[in-house]
Amino acid sequence: MKKSYEEINEKIRNGKAVVLTAEEVSELARTLSPKEIVRRVDVVTTGTFGAMCSSGAFLNFGHAEPPIRMERIELNGVPVSGGLAAVDTYVGATDCNPARPNYGGAHVIEELVAGHAIELEAWGKGTDDYPRRHIRSRITLADINEAVLYNPRNCYQNYNAATNSSGRTLHTYMGTLLPKLRNVSYSTSGELSPLLNDPTCRTIGMGTSIFLCGARGYVSWNGTQFNTEKPVNDYGIPIGGARTIAAIGDLREMTTDYLRAAYYEKYGVSLFVGVGVPIPILDEDLARDVSIRNEQITTNVLDFGDGEQPVCQTDYAALRSGTIEVRGQRVHTAPVASLAKAREIAARLKGWIERGEFLLTEPVRPMPEHSEIRGLKASDE
Repeated sequence: MKKSYEEINEKIRNGKAVVLTAEEVSELARTLSPKEIVRRVDVVTTGTFGAMCSSGAFLNFGHAEPPIRMERIELNGVPVSGGLAAVDTYVGATDCNPARPNYGGAHVIEELVAGHAIELEAWGKGTDDYPRRHIRSRITLADINEAVLYNPRNCYQNYNAATNSSGRTLHTYMGTLLPKLRNVSYSTSGELSPLLNDPTCRTIGMGTSIFLCGARGYVSWNGTQFNTEKPVNDYGIPIGGARTIAAIGDLREMTTDYLRAAYYEKYGVSLFVGVGVPIPILDEDLARDVSIRNEQITTNVLDFGDGEQPVCQTDYAALRSGTIEVRGQRVHTAPVASLAKAREIAARLKGWIERGEFLLTEPVRPMPEHSEIRGLKASDE
């Protein structure tokens, strides 16, 4: 049996679509075959809520009188890009003032979404058509022309877990790693994770409508560091960070329920981003993909105390159990992403679709079939 986007959207419009979350369909798959699932289920919703450092927002402030060509810009004291025309900027989630490392671009974005006023200060050299050299102002989202969340790399398809065999505590993007293998941290939402439910991105591409931080957003491109060359396990799931998406949406429509700034001690600022992707069940292959369970999703455990070398592999059922075995000893595990929020996102997206408020969009450009990432080589200078 095969279905089309048009057929599924018609069922959504008529309130007849059967929508399950990824967790619900994974449980259903214990007793039903992919053939039976594709007959019974139309859409599966996914969700994730975790730190996604490669995120940020484009802002257009509008012109002052007299106008200024902003070449150096600070928002609440955070230096942001002055390289986008006269009154545009990009606020990167990890932008920060080194003198105040625990507050950065992610906090600026969250405060704007929360409706707070922030201080804009900018400088320019002064030109004939932009004579002003300095401006200071208080702004909110309501005061500026455009505010667009644009995230170059979100939703890693799979993510390595982390531990630390060294003799000292390490502060990393995977949180605080205690010495001598005393903890393991992990990310992604396992069987709820968007790109794990469509591992080859058959239904995810440019133009795909998604849940983004409480609003409708879109996949705008493949994400940076998109990698199709990772090895896969017996269930066709890439092991380690593989595919990613770039995402875009209107910042004014978003909510801090699903967009939150974070500071990792002695590491830096990041932005927690909530993403949900609907997967249309077009055929048996997709029904099989969305039926994946935590015990079937394999990831590497990397030793950050030894150059991030892999020490073992595990699965998400084991990680969620609270302990795994690493080098012959039981080690406590803890997530650095929120499963509760991921479930909330999948359920909320499910509700939108069931009420006919959210239709599916077929990608206008597929993801690359072949792509690998390259590393930077330092010069001798």
